[in-house]
Amino acid sequence: MTVVGVLGAGQLGRMLALAGYPLGLRFEFFDENAEAPAGHLGGLTVAGWADRAALDAFSGAVDLVTYEFENVPVAAAERLATRVPVFPPPKALDVAQDRLKEKSLFRRLDIGTAPFATVDTRVDLDSAVAEIGLPSVLKTRTQGYDGKGQRVLRRGEDLDPAFAAIGGRPLILEGFVPFERELSIIAARSRTGETAYWPLIENVHRDGILRLSIAPASGADDALADEAAAIAARTLEALDYVGVLAIELFQHEGRLLANEMAPRVHNSGHWTIEGAKTSQFENHLRAILGLPLGATGTTGVSAMVNLIGETPDSAAVLAIDGAHLHLYGKPARPGRKLGHVTLVEPERATLESALARIASILHEPTLSR
Repeated sequence: MTVVGVLGAGQLGRMLALAGYPLGLRFEFFDENAEAPAGHLGGLTVAGWADRAALDAFSGAVDLVTYEFENVPVAAAERLATRVPVFPPPKALDVAQDRLKEKSLFRRLDIGTAPFATVDTRVDLDSAVAEIGLPSVLKTRTQGYDGKGQRVLRRGEDLDPAFAAIGGRPLILEGFVPFERELSIIAARSRTGETAYWPLIENVHRDGILRLSIAPASGADDALADEAAAIAARTLEALDYVGVLAIELFQHEGRLLANEMAPRVHNSGHWTIEGAKTSQFENHLRAILGLPLGATGTTGVSAMVNLIGETPDSAAVLAIDGAHLHLYGKPARPGRKLGHVTLVEPERATLESALARIASILHEPTLSR
């Protein structure tokens, strides 16, 4: 029986395991947190990422390794890769962890992005603003997720407090994109080179955290879908990638700009569990094992709603026809992703009606933009 090692034991690891058990796989997890939600779905090694002895012991218990979040130290992935196959390759992890490397890769591949400049000092920030202009967004190059580690600069007087808040480490300044909407493309590439793409996904963020995903994205014609798939294909090929890759995109004036990528299964693809013929989690496992990839067509029109900070009345959610509730077993706290609800409907009109019911249960006027 194949044992898959997963670096990180959060909800994404949990969903990987749930997709893998029907395939006859076993799972071992490595995480610094003894209470991580995937820990009861397989063995859990609790140790620091720099603990070489623990990493070596972990490698001896698994047949291959993947990861479920992109802030795994590259050195840990590289050490494991000298002992067992690691997918996606550590070089993809290295690029995705650094916004400058990420944007530079997109530029080399002729993929559009917002204008950007490196900022290491307060003087660099003045130079970058003179080059890019305002408004713009100052971001940490590493360790940023769910809106953390960034400040929007709208006026000259915003520069000092923004640099004081997140300076003292490598930064990047990006031009502010007045996008029409946020999209994502999720793709899989197997060890054999086979590729698969799910439909374009439309995303709505609040306070920097993904709140709602709808797939297929409304009004996404073949040309737009083909452009997104081409962006993903070039990135997969350049990184010699294996596994599921997500690229977040801005739609702006009829074209797509790449914002960032995630070298793992992605929050905006959770709808694929019920809404696609093969979920992102199953195809990630198929890809890293070298198995044929599954079909990625939709079973209807889907929406995924993140449950942030508190869980709703489960009975009320499950009373909605076509609703699927996923709770991650995490203690509640403000801003924390505790679960999600997927809605699958045959058409958009009925999906909007179901979303209105979910909004009411969550005591929100609307879930859309």
